[in-house]
Amino acid sequence: MARDRASEDYGGPLKRLLLTVLVLCLIGLVLIWRIDSPRVERFRAQVVDAIVPNMSWAMKPVTATVQIAREFRSYQNIWDQNRELRRELRQMTAWKEAALQLEQENARLRDLNNVRLDPKLTYITGVVLADSGSPFRQSVLINVGSRDGIVDGWATMDGIGLVGRISGVGANTSRVILLTDATSRIPAIIQPSGQRALVTGDNSSAPPVDFLENPDLVKPGDRIVTSGDGDVFPPGLLIGQVAQDPGGRLRVRLAADYERLEFLRVLRDHGARRVTQPSALITPEEPPVQPGTEPVADAEPEATDG
Repeated sequence: MARDRASEDYGGPLKRLLLTVLVLCLIGLVLIWRIDSPRVERFRAQVVDAIVPNMSWAMKPVTATVQIAREFRSYQNIWDQNRELRRELRQMTAWKEAALQLEQENARLRDLNNVRLDPKLTYITGVVLADSGSPFRQSVLINVGSRDGIVDGWATMDGIGLVGRISGVGANTSRVILLTDATSRIPAIIQPSGQRALVTGDNSSAPPVDFLENPDLVKPGDRIVTSGDGDVFPPGLLIGQVAQDPGGRLRVRLAADYERLEFLRVLRDHGARRVTQPSALITPEEPPVQPGTEPVADAEPEATDG
């Protein structure tokens, strides 16, 4: 009993003493670690050199975790940027649709203004039924024909720019040879220089400009309209703008939207001659037929006695 009481009397104070010494050592270590002096700095460096290299294995998970966190933030930034770009793309698509609608509305408003380049010109609108073209021929079919008074050689437009000419008329349908067809040859004037040229189709979306009088006076962006030479087309119809391909050749950026050919306007050129066959496009003009009379070619020969 005396020994147990003695151990209890000395055990409690000894524990408190050891705890106090440990706390003082820790406080002293913290104080020494915070002291800014060359000796303490060297001591800290030696401690770090002795401990840190041996603890590299323990730092690998920490380093990997930090790298993963950084890559995650990078991926998150990329995802945010991608989402922002998608939003801007949707907005740009909406603006594009709005611009196309405004362009079509502008064309309809100009149509309502009934602005005519020539008082002899009237028109009839036809619906594009099908694209009857091929890699070697560019043409479309429209739902107006001879019953509507359509004649070979008349010009067709989409409301903004020239599309082509009538070549082949049926009772209810007509075929339109596009400006891009290899057989198409359109006399044109380039504004503002006034240079005359020939827009020749080559089955591409941008026909080349040939037979320029002075190519130095023509630059990309100039306006191209029909000249009316040869009475193939009425003068002043918009064809497009001058553009230059990578090879340096001048071409035409067509004003007509060939990707959206839904309606075509056939210009009734009452002052022009009628073309009954393709070769008639370059033959001399026939004398006009007076109203109320029949053409001489269609008149029956008079019977003669003997």
